[in-house]
Amino acid sequence: MEKALTTIGFDADDTLWHNERFFKLTQTHFTELLADHADRDHLLDRLLAAEKRNIRHYGYGIKGFTLSMIETAIEVTDDRVPASVIRQLVEAGQDMLAHPIELLPHAREAIEAVTDTHKVILITKGDLIDQERKLAQSGLGELFDEVEIVSEKSAQTYRGIFARHGDGPESAMMVGNSMRSDVVAPIQAGCWGVYVPHRLVWEIEKAETPAGNPRYREMRDLGELADLVQRLS
Repeated sequence: MEKALTTIGFDADDTLWHNERFFKLTQTHFTELLADHADRDHLLDRLLAAEKRNIRHYGYGIKGFTLSMIETAIEVTDDRVPASVIRQLVEAGQDMLAHPIELLPHAREAIEAVTDTHKVILITKGDLIDQERKLAQSGLGELFDEVEIVSEKSAQTYRGIFARHGDGPESAMMVGNSMRSDVVAPIQAGCWGVYVPHRLVWEIEKAETPAGNPRYREMRDLGELADLVQRLS
């Protein structure tokens, strides 16, 4: 027998507010700085490879991304990258850490629509200080019953969160733009996985859509969340 939906988890970056576009802009700046050493596609491939390697060392977020840019710059120039380029990459990372928060359409309304009837949790991964800054600047923090900033979003992570703060994963829904982290992993944990597409997606977060899974749902935007929750509750 299907358990009632009592708990809703929300992703943060590119679900509630813009994030990936700042990475894309910085990647463009990175390729321009190193244009004399390699073409754009090669640089981006090398950078992505560095990011994948470094997740286990630095985790997710801007600081790890900045270190990966510096590492790639050193590699593609055979250790001859000018100090001025390193300085500009560090400054680019600092600019990203200071970028203003811009909410995505329907973000606040979607959360407010379910706060009276369901427990709502923000579940995000990345650098603790940066994620706390973004949440504070978003003005959404007061709407959440709980906030979880985690190093990885795995099925085990979701089972633990929804056991501590809800009625278990079978009574929970996760809403987000990352197919890998916000949809597939929650479904593996036993939750509902609700996909909210965003036009910019980090390659590492892509995954095959679990289209045939009975716990998979997709929305055009957060404006559809209230109706979906009402149907499943």
